[in-house]
Amino acid sequence: MSGGITGRLHGKVAVVTGGGSGIGAAIVERFAAEGAATVTADLSFAAKSGLAAAGRGRWERHVDVTDPASVEALMQDALASLGRIDVVVNSAGIGKETPFLETSVELFDRMLAVNLRGTFIVGQAAARAMIGEPAAGGDGGEGRGGGRIVNIASVSGRRGNVARSAYGASKGGVVVLTEVMAVELAPYGILVNAIAPGPVDTPMVRAMHAPESRRAWVTRTPLGRYGSPEEIAGAAVFLASDDASYVTGHVLHVDGGFLAAGLMGGGGGTGSDPGN
Repeated sequence: MSGGITGRLHGKVAVVTGGGSGIGAAIVERFAAEGAATVTADLSFAAKSGLAAAGRGRWERHVDVTDPASVEALMQDALASLGRIDVVVNSAGIGKETPFLETSVELFDRMLAVNLRGTFIVGQAAARAMIGEPAAGGDGGEGRGGGRIVNIASVSGRRGNVARSAYGASKGGVVVLTEVMAVELAPYGILVNAIAPGPVDTPMVRAMHAPESRRAWVTRTPLGRYGSPEEIAGAAVFLASDDASYVTGHVLHVDGGFLAAGLMGGGGGTGSDPGN
C-alpha cells in the first residue's frame, strides 16, 4: 500500500486455489494490494516442488485440489517458505450448463470432485496447517490456531437453476460443508465462511452462458448486470480481515440482488385487483 497506509491484510500469509484466472486471480491481486504475502495455487502452473517466486510478495505453485498429496505438498511448502498460513481461499472450480437428463455420471462425478471434494481436501489440509496438527505420516510443528478459510460457493448452490444439476449440487454441498467446518473449527479460532457469487463476468462464465442465458441472468438480477471478479475479491478481503472477527458459518451473497428477487417489474399501482 502506498503513502504509508497499512493494508487490511498486512502481515498475513494467504493461499488462494484457482488463483490463475477469474475470481481467484482477482482475489490474489486484492490480497496482495492489502499487504498479504500470497501463494497462488492453480492446476495450470507447471508441476514442480517448492514455491516459485512471482515477485512483490507473491509465490506460485501447481496444485490439483482433487489430489490430497498435491494439496498437502502445497500447504507444507507454504509453511516451510513463509512460516505460517493465515488465510486460505477455495476458489478452484469448474462449471458446465447441461440439462439434468443429459448430465452424465462422469460429468456429475467430475463436478463434485473438483468443486466439493476439492474444497473438503483443501479445507482440511488448511485447518491442520493452521492449528499445527500433523498430517498422516507428517511432522507437526507448534500448534498455533487461528485463521480464516473462505470457500467460493454460488447462488446455484442456494436455488435451483436450469441445467445446473451437477454444478448446483456441488456448490450446495460447499454451503453445508462451510457451516459444518465453521462449527467444528471454531474452538481452534478458525473462522470459515463462504461467498456465493451471482453472475460474474469471468472466462469460465463466458464459456458457460449462451447469449439467451446471459439475458435471463441480467433480467433476473435487480442491479441489471453481471458482477466483476474484483467485486467478489472485495468480499473476500472483508471475510479475511479483522473486520469479520465475529463472522463464521456465514454465506455472503454477492449477487446483485439475484436471490432476493421474486417478481420484478411492473411495481407500484394502487392496490387494484390483480385479476382485472
